Amino acid sequence: MSSASDDADGEDGRPGERTRFDRLDRHPTPGPRNSLYDWPSAVNPLTVVVNYLVIVVARVSPSLQFKNWLFRTFLGMQVGTGVTWALESTPDVFWPERIRIEDDAIVGYDATLLCHEFLQDEYRTGDVVVGERAMIGAGAVILPGVTVGADAQVAANSLVTEDVPAGATVAGVPATRIDRTDDAGDDEHPTDD
Repeated sequence: MSSASDDADGEDGRPGERTRFDRLDRHPTPGPRNSLYDWPSAVNPLTVVVNYLVIVVARVSPSLQFKNWLFRTFLGMQVGTGVTWALESTPDVFWPERIRIEDDAIVGYDATLLCHEFLQDEYRTGDVVVGERAMIGAGAVILPGVTVGADAQVAANSLVTEDVPAGATVAGVPATRIDRTDDAGDDEHPTDD
């Protein structure tokens, strides 16, 4: 992980704010082809095969406890108590050990947690952290280096490119913070006084 201090300027130039980009490890891949072409030099291919097979089994298993056991035991992920992975949810196949899911978090149907991104001249890796009781909606994608805070909510089909503060709700591509209001107020349900 990056050793930059918390008060350093982020990649976007905002003083005092670190972005996910500040936490990514960058690995240059000089040569005529894009970085994905040389993935076997980044990760042992046998490790990726085992990771893939474990993920395929976990994706279709209805047992939440079994999924958590598979992810902890074979992939080295930090998975808290009461974590639920919906069917077809997918952790990173190359670096799953960089994922930490805290107690009682939910990873929704077909959600993807990525700890890598392969680009033309480099690949980047970063930790993904999902806080306690956070909810990742169906089909959402979390990019490397992102932290989803405790009790935060990521709407279905969102692309999370930045950290999500604790208790916040984000939605969209890219995901942005939305205000959630309680629509069941007194104005909607007047009394018979």
